[in-house]
Amino acid sequence: METVVLVMMIVVCFNYLVKQTFRKPFFVALSTVVCALFVGLAWPWAIEQSKNQIADWLADSALMLDMAVLLTLEVALQMTFCVVAAHIHTAGRVKPSVVWIYRLLRWFPGLLVFPVLFSLLVAAIFALPGTSFPLTAWSLAAIVAAAIPLGRWALKHLLPEKEIRLELLFLTNALIAILGIIATVNGRTAVAGITSVDWPSLGGVMAFVAAGLLLGVAVFRIKQKRMNKKQK
Repeated sequence: METVVLVMMIVVCFNYLVKQTFRKPFFVALSTVVCALFVGLAWPWAIEQSKNQIADWLADSALMLDMAVLLTLEVALQMTFCVVAAHIHTAGRVKPSVVWIYRLLRWFPGLLVFPVLFSLLVAAIFALPGTSFPLTAWSLAAIVAAAIPLGRWALKHLLPEKEIRLELLFLTNALIAILGIIATVNGRTAVAGITSVDWPSLGGVMAFVAAGLLLGVAVFRIKQKRMNKKQK
């Protein structure tokens, strides 16, 4: 399980760098400063952690459920950004509200990178015994401050096409979602299985789905009729 978490942490860092290629240099610099300050100032909490902190986190079911919620929100926002960006690039003229949603989602850098940076700080402190904790933290902060803009620059030069980077961002978020399910569930289920079927509940769900389907078809036909009248 630790291997899965390690792979997910690597993908999160890569996903963060890919997202920076869509942001303006000012926001990239601001995000870099925030990440560097987080690493440099978090050492008092990092030294309180155990060496096997990742294993302890994985064993904490409540923490894993909280991380699952954070991961789901993060992936949903990042995937929404990809879909909205693709819509803007292909639809031509779009509504102002869609443009504002795109700008807000582009500004959102991601939150999963902060637990990853904290874990990296914990690993660095235990890997350098005898070294001053503030020195280790601020040295790692300097590395992070240099790695983010350099990684953004490298990705933009290796993948100059924005469409390819956008597709890559979508796929990496899908991979994070899959790995997150494996890491957070960890062989546990949220509810116990049953052998009987609750037919009234099943009927209610099917009726709700059918009503939504009929409503969607009705709205589509109304919009189609309005478009046909405008064309005439």
